[in-house]
Amino acid sequence: MLMRFGLPVVFVFAAVLPLVVGGWDAFLTIVWAKALPVLGIILLLQAGQVSFGHAMFFAVGAYTAGFVIRGMGGGDLFIALLAAIVASVIAGLLVGVFVVRYRYIFFAMFNLAFSMVLFSLLEKFIHITGGSDGLSIPRPEVVGLAMERANYEYVLYYLSLIILVLCLYGVHRFLDSPLGHTLKAIKTNETRIEYLGLSPRVVLLIAYVISAFLAGLGGALVAVFQGIATPEYAYWVRSGEFVFVAILGGTGNVFGALAGSFVYEYIRALATAYVGDTWQLTLGIVLLVIILFAPSGLVGLLDEVRGYLNRARGYDKGERRDGVKSGTKGGDGQ
Repeated sequence: MLMRFGLPVVFVFAAVLPLVVGGWDAFLTIVWAKALPVLGIILLLQAGQVSFGHAMFFAVGAYTAGFVIRGMGGGDLFIALLAAIVASVIAGLLVGVFVVRYRYIFFAMFNLAFSMVLFSLLEKFIHITGGSDGLSIPRPEVVGLAMERANYEYVLYYLSLIILVLCLYGVHRFLDSPLGHTLKAIKTNETRIEYLGLSPRVVLLIAYVISAFLAGLGGALVAVFQGIATPEYAYWVRSGEFVFVAILGGTGNVFGALAGSFVYEYIRALATAYVGDTWQLTLGIVLLVIILFAPSGLVGLLDEVRGYLNRARGYDKGERRDGVKSGTKGGDGQ
């Protein structure tokens, strides 16, 4: 129900918003882009596995897009994004073949280790990556057209929105497929999957590559929007941020990626503006409140409220029905 009606409503509202209210397009472009790696985290969490190293694919996508654009002397936006997708999928396959052999804390820590190795390489190879200063990315052309900054940002806004909507729907369909149900079964009873003749490692590897694709695409979109890719993209704090946002939004529904990304970026923007360097404290308090009072996340809280309202509405209808019946009996008795 939420996917059938909620996704079109979100898309239409987001598509019209920049035309009605100015100043939101830059903020929301970052929200759309960062929701993609969070969606990848949510996908892996369906199997009970959490990755504290998915920032490596975020960085792979960002740097690949940057290298392609710089190498082509400006290049084209879509070619850069396609290259980022290919690089992220290959990286996800290479790393995934190794990490899907492990579960839980080992799965999380091996991902973290790979991410920190990439972070170190990006910082050390200064002449290639720009070191800690990052890789400057010139504004690319869009299907052969050179655009001013304002028009370029509008293109990225709508492109990021379309990509996010397609990915939300695609992951939802994947989780509702036999392969998706098998992925969820890894969390509950992996041995039973093997008895059915299926390979949990292969299923988890497929999900892992998809999550790497989502993270890499999100990283590329952020990089071409901000015009820079830095080693910080691969740092463990960035990976922790993605996990934070997934928990904040809710891991039981793909919409948790969108809800969590929006709330996280909005709170961070407000906290940075009003409380300066203590914005992490504000976000920490928000997460504690969510864990204590809404452990299923923002989307889960919304489902609980909707269920409560439906039950209350059904109870009221039942009371009215009983009242009518009792009134009718009283009339007959008279």
